[in-house]
Amino acid sequence: MAKMKVHISRVVLLSVIVVFVTIGAYMHQVKGGGPDGFPSVHALCPYGGLESLYSLFSSGSPLDKIYAGTISLFVITIVIAFIFKRGFCGWICPFGGLQELTGLIGKKMMKRQFAMPHRLDKYLRYVKYGVLAVSAVMAWVTATLWISPYDPWAAYAHLGEGVIAVWDEFAVGLVFLALTFVGSFFYDRFFCKYLCPMGAFLGIASKVGLAKISRNADTCIDCGLCTKKCPMNIDVAKAEDVRSAECINCQRCVETCPKKGALENRIAGSSGITLKPLAVGVGILLLYFGGIGVSALSGTQALLPGPVSESSVTVNDPDDLKGYMTLEDISTVMGLTIEEVYRRMEIPEKTPGDVPVKELSGLVPGFDFHEARERLRK
Repeated sequence: MAKMKVHISRVVLLSVIVVFVTIGAYMHQVKGGGPDGFPSVHALCPYGGLESLYSLFSSGSPLDKIYAGTISLFVITIVIAFIFKRGFCGWICPFGGLQELTGLIGKKMMKRQFAMPHRLDKYLRYVKYGVLAVSAVMAWVTATLWISPYDPWAAYAHLGEGVIAVWDEFAVGLVFLALTFVGSFFYDRFFCKYLCPMGAFLGIASKVGLAKISRNADTCIDCGLCTKKCPMNIDVAKAEDVRSAECINCQRCVETCPKKGALENRIAGSSGITLKPLAVGVGILLLYFGGIGVSALSGTQALLPGPVSESSVTVNDPDDLKGYMTLEDISTVMGLTIEEVYRRMEIPEKTPGDVPVKELSGLVPGFDFHEARERLRK
């Protein structure tokens, strides 16, 4: 049990994050965003930062549904990757946590661990890089969250609306979500290995990671436990240094190793500085939550959007308007009278002004928020 303490702590942490984000996603469906609401799943996922890069450079603002704080999360995860490889994936990512919990249930029920046949596995690993390239380029070209309808994480976050409603908007994403759960039941971190674009990006960034897991061949007893326990199926037992882009730095291999000194976390360029598995986990968490704290203190909310009020928000570009805003909010932040908002967005004045605009399609026949914003611009 002593050897499992870091693994147990990590799984508990991931479970807490999964519960926290799941509740937040459900409450977003109930209360929306804004001062009294909860951020959308897109605002909580650092991949939105990568999708928004072109928009940021070309127009100075992120994509719709992406907050400035999402960009902060993106930067924080890159910093973590430069130091602790894909530590975000192994210790913080809620979708990774869902897969681990599903895998634990599968192992408990079937009393065994499955591995994809090597010939198939080595080609499937490249699929996520294709997903990364296509989804990022399409987001930049279309200036939208192009991948959203196909995103299993977005589908999961909207399950509070009911499966039928999710199917109408995220049919492909729901299929991928089911595939992720079924795949993770049999194979550790199925989506992380084969489909995750953020994991692919962080894997590339992690190639220059400062901290690495090193194997001392003179001390190693060749028991193979490190390879067997690796959820990403890296052949740690045959590596001199674990440089694989697949490594999520979960520390299972180091913690499981029965021979002291055979596997160690070393700092690049140093022959004497080593880190315990717990120190790696603490370092990842300090970088992530410390980065969020710094971002919040500097005025960039990394997790929650700021309240909509005349004193705290000024919007000059209609593209910066969010679906959780009401017509009254839009009137305030755009500096227009409510009558002008109704007229410019071509909305009947009898329409309630305190309803989030993303819900107006049920009240105003043919209403489309994107078209209404374009009319407001003109």
